[in-house]
Formats: sequence, structure tokens, C-alpha cells
Amino acid sequence: MKKILLIIVSVCAIFTACKIDEPDKDLHRVIFDPGNLKFISTSLNATKETSSALYGNQSALESLSGENNQPKPNSEFKLVTWRYHENPQYIGGTITGELLSVEKIKTDKNGNISYSVKNASKKEQIQPNKEERIKYIMSYKPVIRP
Repeated sequence: MKKILLIIVSVCAIFTACKIDEPDKDLHRVIFDPGNLKFISTSLNATKETSSALYGNQSALESLSGENNQPKPNSEFKLVTWRYHENPQYIGGTITGELLSVEKIKTDKNGNISYSVKNASKKEQIQPNKEERIKYIMSYKPVIRP
């Protein structure tokens, strides 16, 4: 009886001594709600390990579909940037993780452009050149869906 009890205690000790590694325990995944804006395009920056998604209204989509790369009146764009990391459930896959920033371009009915950026990451406080960022966001080409 003592041998059986010793074996049971030993087996329990072995299983409780093992620590299960949780690699993404400290990562906080944020789901972005674009509201009434529709998905337009996406991009990856492998050097910075970031992923971006561009959302916009119908006027924004029409602006990017044209040749002049200028936002039409009443356009609204949001460029959302996340840091990505390895997907723990699939080898070789990546998923979005920490939300870094949300850049917003809005034009009024007269065509006046306003730009703002909200940095969610405390590590990286980005204060980009507004004209360069507007030009960059307006360089996106909409994803063509069948």
C-alpha cells in the first residue's frame, strides 16, 4: 500500500512540477472597430514587424481609386497600425498584437484636410510629418474584391 501511495505522490509531483510555457501571456491583442468605415487596403512592414489596415468611407475609396491621389470632400480615412507576433496556434503564422497607432485624415465639404494621430503604445510616441503621412496614406491602392 505504501508503494502505491509513493508512486501516486511521485506522479503527482512530476506533473505539478512541469510549467506550461505561455509565450503570449504578456501580449494584449486589441480588436479595432472601424465603425461605419469599410476596409480599403493593408500593408506589412517586416523590418518594424508591424501590420497596417486602411479603412475609409465611400468618398475615401473613390479618392484612392482615382489618379490624382487627393482626398475628395467629406472623405474619412483611418490607418490602424499593430505590432504583429507569432501565432502560437499555427507554426509560421502571425497575428496582430499590440495596437500602436491610429492615424486619421478627414476632409470637410470644402476639401480642407485635417490629420491627427493617436498613439496607443507608450513605448513609441510617434510625431510624424503630417504632409508626408497624408501623401503616404493617399498612396494606398484599394484591394480589388471579386
